[in-house]
Amino acid sequence: MKIILSLACLVLLVSGCALFEDSRRMEKTAEQLAAEGASAFMREDYKDAVKAYTDLKDWYPFSRYAILAELKIADAHFHLEQYEQAVIAYEQFEKMHPRNEAVPYVIYQTAICWFNRIDTVDRDITPAKNALAQFKRLTEQFPDSEYAQKAPDLMNTCIDKIAGHELYVAQFYMKTKQYQAALKRFEHIVEFYPGTDHSQTALNQIPKCAAKAESAKKE
Repeated sequence: MKIILSLACLVLLVSGCALFEDSRRMEKTAEQLAAEGASAFMREDYKDAVKAYTDLKDWYPFSRYAILAELKIADAHFHLEQYEQAVIAYEQFEKMHPRNEAVPYVIYQTAICWFNRIDTVDRDITPAKNALAQFKRLTEQFPDSEYAQKAPDLMNTCIDKIAGHELYVAQFYMKTKQYQAALKRFEHIVEFYPGTDHSQTALNQIPKCAAKAESAKKE
């Protein structure tokens, strides 16, 4: 019985603390939380910005500041280089507000989140592919936006990285004497990534690779 009473008291104590904390938070108005978030953002204190804007979004979802809070949460994660969280937040914003004027910016930022995660050609190339897909979507849906104007050079970088990765794989197949697989990769690069330095390298490798593949068949 004593144990049960002790547990009950503990539950009441924890609940009371939670209610006190909720009450303390609710003492701040939407305007105050928006100001706190903006101030933290200006100080580049993005963790505090996330907290203020999250409280604002959670406690005042119908406030005129709520949409801004959603966007600023995504931006804060971006500045913290928490790109996975930022992508989720940007995508959620677009899903909830597909006609908002900030959508071109949101697509651009989503692309940049992926772009900033691009690694060397020997690593997973998914970030480059996802960044390219978002940049393409931006230029197709909002060709006149200021953000679409920034996309072409970044798209070229993505294409170069993807082609570089394909060439890396093709050369690995060559080294391991998997000539048929290498040949397919070289041909793929020439077909889908023309104009890149990697395409020219692949084109030069095709005759040599084809000869080795043919020779391997006869052995």
